[in-house]
Amino acid sequence: TVAGKLISVKYSAPSVKGRQIFGDGGLLSKEKNYPVWRAGANAATAFHTDATLDIKGLTVPPGDYTLYVQVNPTPWQLIINKQTGQWGLTYNQAQDLGRVPMEMGKPSGVVETLRYTLTATGPSAGKLTLEWENVSASVPFTVKQ
Repeated sequence: TVAGKLISVKYSAPSVKGRQIFGDGGLLSKEKNYPVWRAGANAATAFHTDATLDIKGLTVPPGDYTLYVQVNPTPWQLIINKQTGQWGLTYNQAQDLGRVPMEMGKPSGVVETLRYTLTATGPSAGKLTLEWENVSASVPFTVKQ
C-alpha cells in the first residue's frame, strides 16, 4: 500500500534456466523482432490500483490493467494497457492507456527468476521495479490525492 491505497502486480515468473534473455541474440532481442513482451509468462501481467496514479506524467485511473514492456529500443517502455484477462502474447495496441520510459539499471547479480517489486519511496510516492537476468527497469509513481 502507498498512501493507504492498494497497488498490486500479478504475474507468472519465468526463469533464465541457462538461456540468454536480453541483448544480442537473447530470447527477447531485437533480432527476434519481439514487438512487446507480456512482462511475465503464461497469462499477461495484471496490474491493479485502488488510487489514481501519476506514472512519469501518465495518469492511471483506479482499476485493472495489463502491463507490457517494449524492450527495444533502450530505454524500455512500460505499457499500461486497458484490456485485461489476455493469455500469452495477445496484445492490442489500440487498448494502450499509455507508455512511459523506464529507468534502466543492473541488479547486483543475475536474477534467475523474474521479480517485480513495489516499494513506497515517500508518503504518497513509490516505485515499480522489474528485474530479470542482468536487467533492472523501474518507474516512479505518485498517488494522487
